[in-house]
Amino acid sequence: MTKIDRTPSKADFSHVTEWVFDLDNTLYPHHVNLFAQIDKNMTSYVSTLLQMERDEARRLQKQYYLEHGTTLQGLMIHHGIDPNDFLEKAHAIDYSSLTAQPELGAAIKALPGRKFIFTNGSVKHAEMAAGALGILEHFDDIFDIVAADFVPKPAQATYDKFATLKRIETRKAAMFEDLPRNLKVPKALGMQTVLLVPNNLEETVVEWWEKTSGEDDHIDFVTDDLTDFLAKITG
Repeated sequence: MTKIDRTPSKADFSHVTEWVFDLDNTLYPHHVNLFAQIDKNMTSYVSTLLQMERDEARRLQKQYYLEHGTTLQGLMIHHGIDPNDFLEKAHAIDYSSLTAQPELGAAIKALPGRKFIFTNGSVKHAEMAAGALGILEHFDDIFDIVAADFVPKPAQATYDKFATLKRIETRKAAMFEDLPRNLKVPKALGMQTVLLVPNNLEETVVEWWEKTSGEDDHIDFVTDDLTDFLAKITG
């Protein structure tokens, strides 16, 4: 199992000119738990759509997430929903728990080359969250679930489309993610891969599929502090 590495070498990233970041639980830490609001909204959406009790709706929501990569994809496949309506309602949240992170902004700005947000959420959600963190201006572009034709990570086709549209030379790229399974394709494409985990991992409630295992050879580095990690590879 890859261990948390707080001292990455600058040499490990000296070839990188394309920096790709997931959004939720990556650009802001897991303990902020912004996603809890989105999760609650998704449960409400499923409950209303299918006239289910909340517990039953949540079970189905998580089933679709596991089977299809996102709840949205499962709802589109099985119930033909309007994805834009779903995204609007799922991301109707309060961003005030996010505060400006000038040190993170400085660390991202210092990275040589282009920087992207690559999210299974929407552009609007990414702009709101990154804006609240004070880091939006440091990114060249956002690739969201709409640009991916609503096919979420970890689908190979979605990474291929991202790389093609943004002209990413994958062997000169690094990807930062909070879900181990979302780093398998990037590693196969030649990217340097970094997994973000909650600090105090053992004390944090994490869904079982979010945890690392003994079969995580596709993960090059694991860290619980993105700002510190970036500072060490640029400083």
